Amino acid sequence: MNNTLLSLLVTTALIASPVIAADSYDYIETPIPNQIDDLLDEDKDGVINARDLCPQTPTIAEVDNDGCATYIKTQQQMDLHILFANDSAQIQPAFLAQIREMSAFLDTYPSTSIELRGYASKIGNSQYNLALSERRAQAVEDALLSNGVASQRVRIIGFGDAALEAYGDDEISHARNRKVVATVIGHKGSVKEQWTIFTTIEK
Repeated sequence: MNNTLLSLLVTTALIASPVIAADSYDYIETPIPNQIDDLLDEDKDGVINARDLCPQTPTIAEVDNDGCATYIKTQQQMDLHILFANDSAQIQPAFLAQIREMSAFLDTYPSTSIELRGYASKIGNSQYNLALSERRAQAVEDALLSNGVASQRVRIIGFGDAALEAYGDDEISHARNRKVVATVIGHKGSVKEQWTIFTTIEK
């Protein structure tokens, strides 16, 4: 039997055979998804709510994978150095500008406090000088409070004539020792801004 006859017989058999019905399946409804994680990004920082550990990130802030802003820490220092006349706790007008500047500095750094250290020259009784140094520190504290500084942020201490800056017995040395001094360091953190197409690079 040649190939042509064989092909003809196979074709005839296929045409004559009954049609096989297609497989049928029961209808299965589309499952409703159970959304577990919150995929929203309410603060629009690029990190979804479900992964955002810092949900109130400022809009301009550069954030890490947890959605927390990157902070740049800065610090500034301001010194206070006020001199007094002999046997006096009255602040001279020339030093009032320092008081105002320190008050503004403390307002800029609200988490800082100030310690006012009062001193006296080596003239007179040591006990009297100790009390005088405390009165001087108290006068500076009163001036700061009148400029809006909260009392709980100010501490005073008097050293009397026990810690001299100048050890000479001349008037200049005595004048240098009649003082109230303080050093305040303010710390602050500011967010690092994210780069955008509008960011300019300083030259």
